[in-house]
Amino acid sequence: MPQSKDSPDPAVVLLSGGLDSATALAVAQRDEFECHAISFDYGQRHRFELDAARRVARAAGVKRQITVPLDLRTFGGSALTDDIDVPKGRDQSEMETGIPITYVPARNTIFLSIALGWAEVLGAFDLFIGVNAVDYSGYPDCRPEFITQFESLANLATQAGVEGRGRFHIHTPLIDLTKAEIISLGRELGVDYSLTHSCYDPADDGAPCGRCDSCTLRRKGFAEAGLSDPLHYAN
Repeated sequence: MPQSKDSPDPAVVLLSGGLDSATALAVAQRDEFECHAISFDYGQRHRFELDAARRVARAAGVKRQITVPLDLRTFGGSALTDDIDVPKGRDQSEMETGIPITYVPARNTIFLSIALGWAEVLGAFDLFIGVNAVDYSGYPDCRPEFITQFESLANLATQAGVEGRGRFHIHTPLIDLTKAEIISLGRELGVDYSLTHSCYDPADDGAPCGRCDSCTLRRKGFAEAGLSDPLHYAN
């Protein structure tokens, strides 16, 4: 944890509006960073997560939140950005087998690259992302190996890194936690999970479907943490 200082260091936090990113933001604030939140309007199936990101950022009192337009529907290839059905009702063993169709090609690489550009402008050398490699759905860009390699790239590919003004660090405070542990940590830090949105395929009114992989992992996490999920599910 950084030492307390008169002027906190700035940090860029990737904020999707989901449970994990909201918790990562809370960790960054606990660690006394001045947080700048970045969200992406990337052509995802619905707008509810962007609304959630704004709610979470507002409640957390971040220094600034921006939403970057980026239409990944241009090339599709994912159930989140194309006319492909979202898988539902899968059990844990199915979710742990292969890379699911909800994987958005190179999404975290793209998002982190853009966040890195903003960080360099802000003079921030710390980026927070809520990736998780325990209770996750097989995404290759949520693994520690990916984060390690991206951090190396960040320090090679930026003026600030090359000139030695500082060293970029990609913080992944949730990467080794189960979903239950993430939720418990968030509750300790005062995260209001009623503001978040996790569902891949919500109802027209925004109610989570309760059956996609993301809903399944969220519901399992709350149950294992012995807590009630404040969201009301369609199923």
